Amino acid sequence: MERRDVQGHYERLAADYDEHWGSAPRHITWMSARLAETLRLSSGDRMADIGCGTGIFAREVARIIDPQHAILCVDPSPAMLTQIGTPPPAGLTPIAASAEDVAAGSAQLPYEQLDAIWLKESVHHVADPATTLDGLAARLAPGGRLLVVMLPTSIEYPLFQAALDRFTELQPDPELIVGHLRAAGLQPQLRYVQDELHLDREKYIGMVRARYMSVLSTFSDSEIEKGIDEMRAAHPEPVLTFPDRFAFVLGVKPGGGR
Repeated sequence: MERRDVQGHYERLAADYDEHWGSAPRHITWMSARLAETLRLSSGDRMADIGCGTGIFAREVARIIDPQHAILCVDPSPAMLTQIGTPPPAGLTPIAASAEDVAAGSAQLPYEQLDAIWLKESVHHVADPATTLDGLAARLAPGGRLLVVMLPTSIEYPLFQAALDRFTELQPDPELIVGHLRAAGLQPQLRYVQDELHLDREKYIGMVRARYMSVLSTFSDSEIEKGIDEMRAAHPEPVLTFPDRFAFVLGVKPGGGR
């Protein structure tokens, strides 16, 4: 996806990111449970959440599995990592680094190998997904799992039409990620999972105005306000209900006991 001031976008979004999703705690729990079950996480796994943001999902995963080894919360945005807390909650270790840094071995990690890595809605920020995913696969122990969670190329969000069109234009196809994981020597599989969101309309409009999705950062203030007017006209209902569908692309490294 377009890399228009991605760092600046998340620096501005950081302080309010968790608040945006505070009205949908069930979705955080639902997604975290899907991450844990898809990756077959156990308390003894060495894990990394690459592009973790504020750690909102890693925190819930830690609650679910009670890890023996802290989950590595890796993100290039210091402002996002700051929201994890100082000191961070038990079970989480923030690391300021990008996916590319981890893949290239330039990020200092406390674990020589990892049993599970996930990238939730961050792969579209990677300039060279094939090279980066290959490098991340190399960090896996035998039997290790790498999961890329991403939106499909079209979504049914109650956004304005120009945003929906631009998303489809920029979003990578999950099948490409399947190919990258296979080329990296992993055994890939693709499945889709779906949740249903129920969000207060004005809350959601506030999220759009704050550009909670990175694609929204490609629109000017005036374009966002025009889009919000379009959304209000199309969706007069006070609570917005819409499907949130995700592609789960899992790659498993041969070997190991699983």
